[in-house]
Amino acid sequence: MEQDATLTALIIDDEYDICFLLSRILRNNNLQVQFVNSIGEGKDSLTKLSPHLLFLDNHLPDGYGIDFISYVKKHHPQTKIVMVTAHDTSEDRKKALQEGADLFISKPFSAAEIKSALQEFYPN
Repeated sequence: MEQDATLTALIIDDEYDICFLLSRILRNNNLQVQFVNSIGEGKDSLTKLSPHLLFLDNHLPDGYGIDFISYVKKHHPQTKIVMVTAHDTSEDRKKALQEGADLFISKPFSAAEIKSALQEFYPN
């Protein structure tokens, strides 16, 4: 990734406070950010944005983020997927990674954890 290229991120989470917090952390790390609150809205936004990163909650009003991973990997293979969920069971973690998630972060998360994830994908 070129240093002057702007990274973009999409957040799919139904909790507005998480969306605002995560957006702020990402923007403070020079990413352009958009968030939506459902899988349906996420599909539209993925097509319009083609984001570098997708921060995906698991329990959404119209389905499970874990079940959406394969769609993202098929239609947007370049997008890195970070599952961000409070429902952190070993089974969910294992399934998310098997489906193609690149990283799994438990809620509540810290700004340092998000920054570490960014560094893992795009070290500078």
